[in-house]
Amino acid sequence: MRISTNLMFATGQNTINNQQSDLMHLFQQIGSGQRMVSPADDPLGAAQAINISQSQSMNQRYAENRAVATRNLGVEENALTSLTNLLADVRTRVVEAGNGTLSDADRSTLSDVLKQTKQTMLGIANTTDGNGQYLFSGSKGQTAAYQLNPVTNQYEYAGDAAQRDIQVDQTRRIAGSDIGTDIFNRAQPGTRAYMSAVGPLNTNTGAGVIGNPAVADSALANPNYGFAVEFTSETSYEVTVTDLSTGTAVGTPTTHTLVPDSGVLELGYGMQAQFSGVPAAGDTFEVQPLAQTDVNLFDTIDGLIAALHTPISGDPAAQATLRNVLNTSIQRFATSYDNVLTVRASVGTRMNEITALDTSGVQRNLGYATALSGLEDLDYYEATMQLNLRKMALEGASLAFQTIQGLSLFQMNGGR
Repeated sequence: MRISTNLMFATGQNTINNQQSDLMHLFQQIGSGQRMVSPADDPLGAAQAINISQSQSMNQRYAENRAVATRNLGVEENALTSLTNLLADVRTRVVEAGNGTLSDADRSTLSDVLKQTKQTMLGIANTTDGNGQYLFSGSKGQTAAYQLNPVTNQYEYAGDAAQRDIQVDQTRRIAGSDIGTDIFNRAQPGTRAYMSAVGPLNTNTGAGVIGNPAVADSALANPNYGFAVEFTSETSYEVTVTDLSTGTAVGTPTTHTLVPDSGVLELGYGMQAQFSGVPAAGDTFEVQPLAQTDVNLFDTIDGLIAALHTPISGDPAAQATLRNVLNTSIQRFATSYDNVLTVRASVGTRMNEITALDTSGVQRNLGYATALSGLEDLDYYEATMQLNLRKMALEGASLAFQTIQGLSLFQMNGGR
């Protein structure tokens, strides 16, 4: 077989180029610390590395979301703590207002104090997070949660019912805040308590005072039933029962007789209410389940302020009106206080869950990093050994090429 000179040169050049290419590849691996300089080095490993990198990036994104949720819930917890302390102070003021030794001027001063309390409560309701978003407005973060209605001159909720959920894990979304109505307009969830008040028209002229309702027979009581009481005389009254869940009357109005000095108002269906004083014909009262009542804290304070600002000295009817307002306010503030504590407990539960998810996320990220390191990181010991081998191979190929290049027919014949 005859081998041409061109073939020998081409073969020698290709051999040297291949060795140089392998050596250059090792240089790139050692310089970058990566086993896979290109996907061609390990197609399956490269695909797996991409999937793990994506999972690692998503895990980092969830961690950042959890940090945002923790910050927002921390702001809400601070706001609710302030609101809890404020409600505790207001309840103390209500009890103080019931002190019979206070004068009209004292009660007027107390009403001025409650006006400042109302403004403080409004500031809490319109708390913003670190991004300037209103915390309790639902999805309407640019809108203040509670605003003054110029028509009714009352503060009303201006947000919506959409919850601002944050994706804190692959399969878990957590509310980063709560809706304002769930804090400032709602009775304690699951409560079966009732609230008593004067009739909606507030036109009583007698000195009757309704107190706390109570369930006398739990087997007959229905948490959806509301009771309207109208006195036809000082001792006779009619009770109208309405199923608030359907808005329909239950039976026909029932006539009862108020037993003097008994202190009990019979309502039927296992319900009673404390009662004192002497009512007048036409006076009305109502007993409603708190679960079916809009317990607006701002409306409660407004009614309390107006009642304290009204003079009552020497007027039994006005004194009874004040006592009725105080009794109703105490009941509303009590359930609002319990409701805020319930929301605070929910916030704490969410923060604990985020902490647990953070711990899980750190462990997951460690697993991703370990798996990614096994796929991408270079074994420097093996690479160094391969580098020495490739250098020797390149040197051998170069020497072989030089030897072959120096050969000629004249040298071969002269060597005989």
